[in-house]
Amino acid sequence: FLFFLQEFDFFPQTFVLPRDHDQLKQQWDESEKKKWIVKPPASARGIGIHVIHKWSQIPRRRAVIVQRYLDKPYLINGSKFDLRVYVYVSSYDPLRIYVYQNGLVRFATCKYSSSSKHLSNRFMHLTNYSVNKKNADFTPNSDESLCKGHKWGLKALWSYFQKEGIDSEAVWKAMIDLIVKTIISAEGPVSFLTKANARRRFCCHELFGFDIMLDDKLKPWVIEVNISPSLHSQSQLDQNIKGGMVRSLLNMSAFTVPCRAGTPASKKMTSLGFPGDFSTYPPAGIRLQPDEKAKHAYYTHWHADLEVRQTILDVLTPDDLRILMETFDEEQCQGDFLRVFPNVKTGMKYFGFFENQRYYNMLLHEWLTVYQACPQRGFALLQEFAAAKHHLRQSTFSDLQWSPPEHGRPLAHFGVATTTANGFQSLGSRSHSVLHSTRSRGPRTPASLPSISRCSSKTPSKGPSQVLRDASEERREGRRRRASVPQVNQTG
Repeated sequence: FLFFLQEFDFFPQTFVLPRDHDQLKQQWDESEKKKWIVKPPASARGIGIHVIHKWSQIPRRRAVIVQRYLDKPYLINGSKFDLRVYVYVSSYDPLRIYVYQNGLVRFATCKYSSSSKHLSNRFMHLTNYSVNKKNADFTPNSDESLCKGHKWGLKALWSYFQKEGIDSEAVWKAMIDLIVKTIISAEGPVSFLTKANARRRFCCHELFGFDIMLDDKLKPWVIEVNISPSLHSQSQLDQNIKGGMVRSLLNMSAFTVPCRAGTPASKKMTSLGFPGDFSTYPPAGIRLQPDEKAKHAYYTHWHADLEVRQTILDVLTPDDLRILMETFDEEQCQGDFLRVFPNVKTGMKYFGFFENQRYYNMLLHEWLTVYQACPQRGFALLQEFAAAKHHLRQSTFSDLQWSPPEHGRPLAHFGVATTTANGFQSLGSRSHSVLHSTRSRGPRTPASLPSISRCSSKTPSKGPSQVLRDASEERREGRRRRASVPQVNQTG
C-alpha cells in the first residue's frame, strides 16, 4: 500500500460529496488552515468552481467534488498557470497511449496571492481560458513560439524554462510518468466494460485533456482529466496546436468509411505496402482460434515468469500479427504524438500497476524489445506475413500454429528444449541477443527503411515461416552464448 501511495502521489486529495462527507470532515478538522476547491460534476469552462476555507461553505446535499487546493503553485511573472496536455488512447487492449508533444499553457490574469482575502477572485485562482478571457487585463497571443500574453504553447514554456536554467526534460518526463499511471489506474474497469458492451475493441478509443499544474518545487500534479477537451480555436495559436493534434489523431485512428450498398469497395494501401486492409479491421467473422485462446491463457497465467514470457514471439499466430501490424501502422502516422506506452525505454516499469496482466501488452513489449535495435527487420518480417495473408488465415503455413510444451512437464520448468506439435523446438530461457543491445527511437516510414541485410545477412525472400524460425533460432543462439560466459565473482 505504501508503495502505491508513493507512486501515485501526484493527485491532490479529493472527495466526492455527499458520499465522502465524513472522510472530508475528518480531514478538514485535521488541517483547518488549508484551502479547498469545490467543483460541480459534469461541468466545463470553470462554471461553478470556487475556492473555500470555511466548513460552512461546503454544500450540504448537492453533489460536488471537493479537492485540496494547491496553494503553492509555481509562478511565472507572479501568476499561476496550468498545462493542457492532449493524450490519445488508441486502444485499451492492448493499451497504447500517445501524448501530443505540444499543448497549451493557460495563465490566470491576476497576480497570485495566498491570502484568504482574495479567495473569491476567480481571475487569480482559476486558469480556465473561458474565465480569464472575460478579464479586461487579458492579453491574447497568436504565436505559439512566443512567451507573451496569457496563453502560450507548451514548447514556449520549455524555452522559458531553459532560459531560467530549469531542466524542462525532467519536468516533461515526470508529466509523462503521471499520465501513464493515471490511464493505467482506470484500465481495469474500462477494459471490462469495453469487452462487455462493444462489438469490437476498435470502437473504444479516446482523446483526453490532462490539466496539470506545477507546484513551487516543479512537481507536476494532475488537477483533472477531461474526456471532452475543447477543440474550439479562437486564435491562430489554438488553430496551430489543436489543428495539428487533430490531424495526427485522425491519421492514427484510421477510420474506415463503409462503402455504400452496391458499391464495390475501393482498394486501400496500408503502410505495409500491400493492397487491402491488413491490420486494424480484419474481415467480419474472424474470431480467436483454439490455439490462439490457449496461447493467451498460457502467457497470461505465467506472466511473472521472465523465461516463459520471453518465448511469446517464437510462434506468431494470425491474431498476433494483426495486433503487431495495427501498432506498426499507428506508429507511422503518429505525427507529433509520442507513444509513451508501450515504450522500450520504460521496459516493464508500469506492468506492476495493472490490475490484471494482459496478453497483448506482453506481446507488444517483447516485440519492441527484440526489434528496438533493428526495426526494419521486424518490418520485413511483417511484410512477409502480410503478403502471404497469414494474418487473415488465408496462408498455407500450417506449421505456425501455437501449441504448449508437451511431455507433461510442469510449465514453470521451461528451460529445456521441447518439441512442439508443429515440429520444431521451443526453448524458454531466452535472453536478448547481441543485436538487441542498442536502442533506437522515433517513427520511420517504410520508404526510408534500409535493406534488411543491414542488420542481418538473412534475406526476406525465404518466406515468413523460415524467417520466423531463423529469428527464433538466432535468439536461442544468443542465449547459449551468454550462458557460456563465465560469471565474474563480485565479492571480496
